[in-house]
Amino acid sequence: MLYWLMKSEPDEFSIDDLARAPKKGAPWFGVRNYQARNFMRDSMQPGDGVLFYHSSCEVPGIAGIAEVSKPAYPDATQFDRKSKYFDPKASRDKPRWFNVDVRLVKKTRLLPLSEMRGYPRLAKMQLLQRGNRLSITPVDPAEWEFIMDILQGRM
Repeated sequence: MLYWLMKSEPDEFSIDDLARAPKKGAPWFGVRNYQARNFMRDSMQPGDGVLFYHSSCEVPGIAGIAEVSKPAYPDATQFDRKSKYFDPKASRDKPRWFNVDVRLVKKTRLLPLSEMRGYPRLAKMQLLQRGNRLSITPVDPAEWEFIMDILQGRM
């Protein structure tokens, strides 16, 4: 099992939107970065843990826990001419973009980025590295466990 941090702007898709999704699951669509796409396409598997992260908002941070519920498949928005995620270079024969489905495990208290920066044990976390802008990043198992301890009040 692997662990991931997946960023979403709450105005676009929030932890509450995921909680309202049918069967508490939804496609993680619209990713248009090759490295993030490759994580979904090549590495993510059902059961992998996900830190659901609210970004580009007043207080960015981890808003809940999710898990990958369906392996990668072509992102339908790349074919939709009306979608802001439409890609004219993509075809159904050769899709360029993929998504996985995620389902809510638990909504948590918000763990703000500013608080995360205060924990030396998270200093090497990819999210906290200077210049990191990826919407999906791997999370080390030790970082995952430490964050779980924080969110469950054991820290």
